[in-house]
Amino acid sequence: MPTTPVSSDAAPDLDAMPSDGQRFTRALMALTRAIWHPDCSFDSALALICETAAEALRVERVNAWHYDRGAQRLRCIHAYSAGTRAHAGADALETLSLEGDDYVNGFEGVRARDAADVRLHPSTASSLSELRSYLERHRIHALLDAPVRVEGELLGVICHECTAGPRIWSHDEITFAGSMGDFVAMAYEIVRRRRAEKEVQHLLLHDATTGLPNRDYLVELLRQRLATPRAPGDVLAVVHVRIDPSGGVALPDDAPTADEVMGQVALRLRQLSSNLTHLARVRADGFAFVLEGNTAQRNAVRLAERCIAAVRGLQWDLKDLLPGATVGIAYADAAADRGARVLMRQAESAAERAREHDKFGYQVFDLEHHQALLDRLRLERALRDAPANGEFELHYQPEYDATTQTWVAAEALLRWRHQGRLRAAAEFIEVLESSGQIVSLGRWVLQRACTDAARWPGQAGPTVRVNVSARQFEDAALADDVRDALAASGLPPERLCLELTETTLMRNLDHALGVLQQLKAIGVQVALDDFGTGYGSLVYLKRLPVDVIKIDRSFVDGLPGTPADNAIVQALSGLAASLGLEGVAEGVERADQQRALQAIGVQRMQGWLFAKAMDQASLCALL
Repeated sequence: MPTTPVSSDAAPDLDAMPSDGQRFTRALMALTRAIWHPDCSFDSALALICETAAEALRVERVNAWHYDRGAQRLRCIHAYSAGTRAHAGADALETLSLEGDDYVNGFEGVRARDAADVRLHPSTASSLSELRSYLERHRIHALLDAPVRVEGELLGVICHECTAGPRIWSHDEITFAGSMGDFVAMAYEIVRRRRAEKEVQHLLLHDATTGLPNRDYLVELLRQRLATPRAPGDVLAVVHVRIDPSGGVALPDDAPTADEVMGQVALRLRQLSSNLTHLARVRADGFAFVLEGNTAQRNAVRLAERCIAAVRGLQWDLKDLLPGATVGIAYADAAADRGARVLMRQAESAAERAREHDKFGYQVFDLEHHQALLDRLRLERALRDAPANGEFELHYQPEYDATTQTWVAAEALLRWRHQGRLRAAAEFIEVLESSGQIVSLGRWVLQRACTDAARWPGQAGPTVRVNVSARQFEDAALADDVRDALAASGLPPERLCLELTETTLMRNLDHALGVLQQLKAIGVQVALDDFGTGYGSLVYLKRLPVDVIKIDRSFVDGLPGTPADNAIVQALSGLAASLGLEGVAEGVERADQQRALQAIGVQRMQGWLFAKAMDQASLCALL
């Protein structure tokens, strides 16, 4: 710090002049505030440190050097000249080789190292040519050097250089110089921490695969835009692009991975982005654009079409591999603002709806459809919680043998007691199928039905018929589930009959034959349910190891007055008899239907004429 000039006849006020210690303390405090300022960069910090050190120590030059341990050299990264008050950056500065020199070793165990006269000090007097040449070139007489250490490692040196002549350094000056080394290290750590924070922030708000902003970034952007007043006619639009990387086909082993496909799609979508749009990857299989302005509504539709065209244009080395792309659009205008996350979900919902109709296409969000979707999601959640809440029940509809006038079997029917109402399976079975819950629930039905049937009265006991869904039939554990249910309940295998539809069996005939053979090996019966309504050929019936054909109620409804239904039922009954199978008529509700069936030769019947579905206790009372 420069001293205030005084006249020859005026003596300085020695008590008012700060001591070296006070001056150094003030300098350190001011430097601390400056370096920790959020806008202070590393270069700015070096400039402040060098200038502060030169002023406080009253030296002509202060340089900061980076130490390259591997190359054994010092590289000047900042230089300050007090005389000209000029700063020089690293690109204009020197590099000194220290190979074979003991200069660096002298910093072991010291906060700072002083040389009152570089010609005499051991650390510099015996230095090699590059260091000595540097000292002579800049006419440096005295040095006060401090190491810069980060986590114990020598990162560099800050050199305080005196060109006025030899100088003896005080204890306070040496201590202060050591603090300058600490401040350089502090600046480095601050910048490193800020850089790390920025990297973390970037990672938090960007997708690692594509480098695009992520969902959190886009949600925050939407929040800001939604909070900003908009002029009448200005619209905020979200365009959600959902990608099916495989294009809905089974991929060979050498096919591109999902991430590779999404990376290629991202490149295509980047080309469609502009200064009027914001693009982000918002889910594993989806991207989203945000558009705004009085043309956003029209441009959103155009962008949707261009996105679909861009994905269609992708070419892969593999034949028939083309990712699918469906687009959903949601709007928020000045009259109907919505929350950021709500707007995002609405665009996604529209894309999902588009996906239901086509591999490529777009939909604009529809509130009515969305409400229906929400209702379905609520139903899925309620069904998912139903087993734990004990809400599922089994009811049984008996099967009547007209010849023996006895109940010979009963079909297990799933019921859901929810919110004070008992619901039949037809109201929710499709939701169970589509959500994948049907497999685990089917396992529970099988176990419960076997347990109940084992308690039915009678010496031989009636057969229990259990419906098996298509997804359950395709599950590899079906045969094991049957064995486990029989073993746990003690029910003889011959008293269990599994009911399957034609459609289920015909989806993959070879697989169906294999599963049926496993089930027959266990000893259970197999019934073909709703026979005559599916897509199976009668040619395949002789190959299927089934025991029972259940004639669908759609044919029974027309008896006895409809000649076509009479002919169909007679043909189905005759077919069953010729193949040695039991024929059972479903949906018998009237006495004239019973008589017509008996006249045709069908003796086993099931329907409301005999009994509705009932709980276990009521069924046992009938048997």
